[in-house]
Amino acid sequence: VQLQAFGGGLVQAGGSLRLSCAVSSRTFERYAMGWFRRAPGEERESVAVISVEGSSTYYADFVKGRFTISRDNAKNTVYLQMSSLKPEDTAVYYCAQHRTSHRWGYSPADFRYWGQGTLVTVSS
Repeated sequence: VQLQAFGGGLVQAGGSLRLSCAVSSRTFERYAMGWFRRAPGEERESVAVISVEGSSTYYADFVKGRFTISRDNAKNTVYLQMSSLKPEDTAVYYCAQHRTSHRWGYSPADFRYWGQGTLVTVSS
């Protein structure tokens, strides 16, 4: 399984970005998908997770109301729409696939396959 995240970049505070993660997998639709981030000097933290059909989502408190996770199982792609960005959102963002099919979880430890990360920089 390979994951490729893209869409990061430099944006001003208050702006928006849309991250995409393309997954090379024959069984993409069987796994929950998540977005995580690691800011400089910080540990990796969960941002958002979506269930296999997209019916359930998890958001970290610090992104609720600003970020939206979605997926397109026909395209093997998961998205993260980020709005009202803040300087503290600056981080490398990673997408990941849950380690077990049809299971739920939002801790980084619940996820097995990871993309390479895409850098999001929010200027003040």
